[in-house]
Formats: sequence, C-alpha cells, structure tokens
Amino acid sequence: MTIDPQQLLDLATQAGASHAEVYQSRSLSRPVFFEANRLKQLESSESEGTALRLWREGCPGLAVAYGPCDPVELVEKAIALSHLNSPEIIELSEPHTAIYSNIGETIAVEKLVETGKGMIAEIRERYPDVICSAELECQQEFTKLINSQGLHCEYSDTSISYFVGVEWIRGEDFLAVYEGDYTRNKLNTDETIKQVLQRLQWAQSNVESPSGRIPILFTSNAATMLWGTVAAALNGKNVLEKSSPWSDKKGEIVLSENLSLSQQPDQDPYQCPFDDEGTPTQKLSLIEQGKVNLFYCDRTTGRELGIQTTGNGFRPGLGRYPTPELVNLIIEPGKGSLEDLISQLDQGLIVDQMLGGGADLSGDFSINVDLGYRVEKGQIVGRVKDTMVAGNVYTALKKGVKLGDDRRWNGSCYTPSLIVEGLSVVG
Repeated sequence: MTIDPQQLLDLATQAGASHAEVYQSRSLSRPVFFEANRLKQLESSESEGTALRLWREGCPGLAVAYGPCDPVELVEKAIALSHLNSPEIIELSEPHTAIYSNIGETIAVEKLVETGKGMIAEIRERYPDVICSAELECQQEFTKLINSQGLHCEYSDTSISYFVGVEWIRGEDFLAVYEGDYTRNKLNTDETIKQVLQRLQWAQSNVESPSGRIPILFTSNAATMLWGTVAAALNGKNVLEKSSPWSDKKGEIVLSENLSLSQQPDQDPYQCPFDDEGTPTQKLSLIEQGKVNLFYCDRTTGRELGIQTTGNGFRPGLGRYPTPELVNLIIEPGKGSLEDLISQLDQGLIVDQMLGGGADLSGDFSINVDLGYRVEKGQIVGRVKDTMVAGNVYTALKKGVKLGDDRRWNGSCYTPSLIVEGLSVVG
C-alpha cells in the first residue's frame, strides 16, 4: 500500500482523535474480452484505496483516498468532518491479530485466452449461427484493517471468473443465453458450456406462454431473486427499523419446513475470514426447517438489538460505514436433478433469466421473463416470450416448495432449483 496505516493512526492521535481505524484494499485484475466470436481486447486494471475513520470527542469523521495521498491531508480531512457530526458510541473491535496467507493461484492471461477460444469454439460447433461473447478474469485482492485498540487483520485471495453470452438471431426472433462461474485455482468450463447448450436446445422452438396461477420452477440462475428478499428480511438493520416482516418472528415458522438457510463463510470460492470491522465471520443457522433462527448484524446493529455482532459488518464502499451483509448464503438442497423437478410438472413454467429488479422488502414482485420455458406433462415443449410473473416471495416460499439437488453458485448464493406455488403468470 502507498499509505502506511500505522502512520495514519499516529497522526490521527496527534491531531486529537481518541480512537481511529484504517481500512485498506487493493485489487489487480487482468480481464480478457471476446466479442462477436473473437478476441477483442486484453486489459490490466489495478486499484487501491484507504479509508480513515476516527473519533474526536466522540464525533466521527471518515475520509477516503484512492491511490497515493498525503497522510497529513487525509487526517486533516477526517478531523474536519468530525466537527460536522454529533457524538456517537464508538464501535471498534478488540485487539487481536489475524493475518491470513493468500488463497488461490494465478492463472496466466495466455491460459484465459485459450480457454475463451475453446468455449466459443465448442458452442459454435453445435450451433454455428450463434454469436458469442465472453469475459475471463483472474483477480487478486488484498484487505487490511488496523485500529488504535491494537487490531491487525489482513488477508488476500486470488480468484477466477468467467462468463459467456450467446445470441441467437432467427429472423425476427432474438434469444440471449448467459452462463458463467466464479472459482479458484483452475478453469473448469465444462458445466458452463453444458448449461448453455442445454438452454439452446430447449429454445429450439417458441410456444405460447401458459397463464394463470401455475407452478413455477426457478432454476438456480433465477432463484437468487427469491433468496435476496429472504436475506433482506433477516438483516438486523431492517429488523431494528421494523421494516422486516419478520422483526417479531424469531423462533416462529415463516417459510416452508423444507427450507433451511445458513451462512458459511469458509465455503470456497467465497471465503471471508473477517468482516470489515475486524470481527471473525462465522457459520450462522439463519432459518432451520422454515423457522427464523437468527438475524445477522454488524457491531452497531447488534448493540441496538441487544445481541452481539455476528461478524457481518461490511462496507458497501470505502466511503461508507459498515452495514449488515451476508457471506455465502447457503440453501440446503432437496432431492433430484433439474430434470427430475421438470418431470414433476404437469403444467408449469421454468424461469431461468429475468428482467427487472426483483422483489422489495414487502416481498411483492413483478418480473419479465427473459428466458423461460413451458412445461407440459413433465416435458419442456419450448421457449416462451413476452411473459410476466408476479406474486409475493414470502407467500411463494411458505408452502408447496420442492427443492432439487442441483446447487450452483449465483454470486455468493449457493442455491438449487426449486418449484413454488401461488404465483401468477401473464403471457
């Protein structure tokens, strides 16, 4: 890092701060881009930032620098901002040291280029008329947090992400399929290619959309929309503000008894040993067989709720204060593959890709189906277009939920496909 964090702490103390913390992050990535079936460009992107948070007479001040910066100027800015704020309870982690070695191995740019070409060639061998784009990236990230109490935490990791998009134009019909993965150490694109080819096969023909209240199968790609709402309802900040429908439901059954959700921060590839307040992350049983077991929170929210932090205080950005956020939302699987779930539908709709922002905290949503398929008597009969699904997440997840065992990562959510009832389809 360009700025010495200990120097910042010392300067902050000399300037009149009673407490201070320094959060630093650095990233280096080398993305490879493909467009229209061929290599488009190679890039190298490096960034670093430092956030200084201090308290002067109990009043907080937060200042941020990106790249090189004069430490004295950064401290002066934070002190000046503290004069504009009211006193608050100071939340700093107790002194301890936790330094973790790097996780993951770097993949050479040449390997990323070779893999991208191979993915596109394999897809176009089966479907020569499609137009493919792709992005492959190896990224290194480093995080350090120290404070005036004696805390020193740092870790680094190297991750690999890859994504492929396929466009298939047939006259006036346009189809887009997107698949990708996030991993460590090795590139294994077989499953991603398999998923793309399967979607293209299912979309060979267009059919009329079903309508009314019918069972909906959300694939692991689309199911994250449901779990995002559930995660928000378990957020300690929303619970504290009484905006969560489950604020007074701890210990009560609120979802189908088939559903159990947990946080597991040691799951590869999204490992995270401590939060942005320096608290060790931990495994959390959030919902157990439909029952609310625990809310997650940061230090401030935990204190106001009368419980301890669960190690979930993360910064949305360098210039923001920590707020509750999950690490690795894990949904326990059911039985059977995606094909097994499809075979259980007499009349139904598969939602695989969506357009729209999803549900708000009330659970109500109305989404356009970007990629979906009609099912009749346990078989996919074709792709549907111009279709909308509406309903309420909490109602849909309360009864009649059937889970598969085909869990995949979608962001940091590890979810299987599932069938839900109680939603309306408009074609």
